Amino acid sequence: MTKEFFISREKGGERAVLVQMRVYQSEHHDHFEDALTEFEELAVSAGAKIVEVIAGKLPTAHPKYFVGEGKAQEIADAVKTHHADVVIFNHALSPGQARNCEELFGCRVHDRAELILDIFSQRARTFEGKLQVELAQLEHISTRLVRGWTHLERQKGGIGLRGPGETQLETDRRLVAGRIKSIKKRLEKVEKQREQSRRAREKSEMPIISIVGYTNAGKSTLFNQLTDATVYVADRLFATLDTTCRNIHLAKLGDVAIADTVGFIRQLPHELIAAFKATLEETRFADLLLHVVDSHADNTTQMIVDVNNILNDIGANDMPQLTVMNKIDLNPDFKARIDYDAKKMPKRVWISSEKNIGIDLLKQAIVELLTKRMVRCTVTLQPDQGKLRAKCYALGVVKSESVDEIGQWLLDLEIQQLDFERLFRTQV
Repeated sequence: MTKEFFISREKGGERAVLVQMRVYQSEHHDHFEDALTEFEELAVSAGAKIVEVIAGKLPTAHPKYFVGEGKAQEIADAVKTHHADVVIFNHALSPGQARNCEELFGCRVHDRAELILDIFSQRARTFEGKLQVELAQLEHISTRLVRGWTHLERQKGGIGLRGPGETQLETDRRLVAGRIKSIKKRLEKVEKQREQSRRAREKSEMPIISIVGYTNAGKSTLFNQLTDATVYVADRLFATLDTTCRNIHLAKLGDVAIADTVGFIRQLPHELIAAFKATLEETRFADLLLHVVDSHADNTTQMIVDVNNILNDIGANDMPQLTVMNKIDLNPDFKARIDYDAKKMPKRVWISSEKNIGIDLLKQAIVELLTKRMVRCTVTLQPDQGKLRAKCYALGVVKSESVDEIGQWLLDLEIQQLDFERLFRTQV
């Protein structure tokens, strides 16, 4: 029943005309060529056969076609010349703009969000992943149902349907709303199960590491190298959607949980961020984020910014982070190494996950960060805990001290995580 609401996709080989404009008001106009290359990769990942790419400049989005009328006619001519099946814009289109373009071009029109949603629908493998993608699609399409019907003025009738009447559009909106509600309930159950698993890991005091990064940066390949797992890997965008978690053993740390996550991309549709909220929130509860970066890419700096923007959106921007510069085997000038910050803490590691270069250095950096990670907190000690108070002063971790009205010590501490656990696990 729900498949009719999905973004329609033919069985491969769709002839596509791609459209990307340099919009002066856009914050991404300085990275036009990089964005265009990524756009083409997205289209190919979705199964499109690119027959023409139309680019141009635009002072601001046109209210009718997004592009100006002259450019819109140029696109329509390209569709006719190449017998294109679909036109894809690397921009966000309003429902009205998409409808007007479809009427002029005589074929289906999708925007960037719909393209990414379509790729996600092809990649989802687990039950949870499929539910998340369907939710994102339905929430996106619910605002655009008017595009799918040309008979909205008609009232439904017939046996069992006579009476006050209901337009086809109203029926569809009701069905979609019902399906969205149903999926959200099922995802809530999955989220509760995920939360129980997370609490179990926290009770075991096992450090949690989450791998994040731009799509196709090599996250799953690194995950497989670290854990000896067999997560699906491919040289294409969004090869992995489903979060996988495995345990590994590291010297001085013991068992550590590592989670592989969905890849990020600039202008990730907000419907996807909302739908994958439970999955993405795994990063918020991690002790360390491994931010995997494709060191061979032309726009590495922008990719890092885009990933950090999404981390900010999901409230994980303040998490401890180790940058992993991957794919150094593609550049002879890059060597495996650890870069340290002014506090002599690892901030960047250079590796090749595919060639297994620098993995030992990465493990070393992880151990250093997790064993030396500082915790700022306030602890309350009873009057008979003078020995514990003395140990805190001996370590030099006491920033300030006060005494409350009943004689308890209130210590403001800045202390290494492992020292804190060693001193206070059984004391407070």
